[in-house]
Amino acid sequence: MPKLTFLGHACFLLQTEDGETLLFDPFIIGNPQAPVSAEEIKAGYILVSHAHMDHLGDAYDIAARNDAMLISTSEIAEAAREKGLNVHGLHIGGSYRFPFGTVKLTLALHGSGIPGGHACGFLVSCGGKTIYFAGDTGLFGDMKLIGELNRPDLALLPIGDNYTMGPDDAVVAASFLKARQVIPYHYNTWPLIETDPLLFKEKVERQTGADCIILQPGEAHTL
Repeated sequence: MPKLTFLGHACFLLQTEDGETLLFDPFIIGNPQAPVSAEEIKAGYILVSHAHMDHLGDAYDIAARNDAMLISTSEIAEAAREKGLNVHGLHIGGSYRFPFGTVKLTLALHGSGIPGGHACGFLVSCGGKTIYFAGDTGLFGDMKLIGELNRPDLALLPIGDNYTMGPDDAVVAASFLKARQVIPYHYNTWPLIETDPLLFKEKVERQTGADCIILQPGEAHTL
């Protein structure tokens, strides 16, 4: 079964059943929550939701060191291509089948961090499971469609407020998505995004019936 490890802030490492490794939003250097160094990370694919420093982070260096493919919006992919990296660009609503499974780009209501671009989320389907990584986003109604059309097994949702959804909006997002499991991220990295994940867990489980899993940096969850 796919195994997901939390590396702090918004960074996750997904290991598939067939031995592929996907890295999401690899902000490691400068991340006070990071349990590993950027040099320790091995990945074949790197998924970047947008180009703000706490998400693009060390993506280019890790991609170069691992000869990994960077998957992102076309603007970020093109910027990475200009650095000599192996890339695959997508746009909102587009999907592509990779050796490990399928990646589909979803809407995210947030800044792009790069001229002319946009932020995104990801739907990743592999090993018979579908994971929704929301990226940095506010709540939006089309999360209902994401839930209805894709039936994610696991939803990864930001809860830190200020820059993204806060806990209450993230509870609504979880109800829209109807995922069986929810994992929160993008909180408590800095004082500005401090929140109580246990309170979020209580509300999610009471109001939606989903199982909310709170991971500490370095902890893993098997789907």
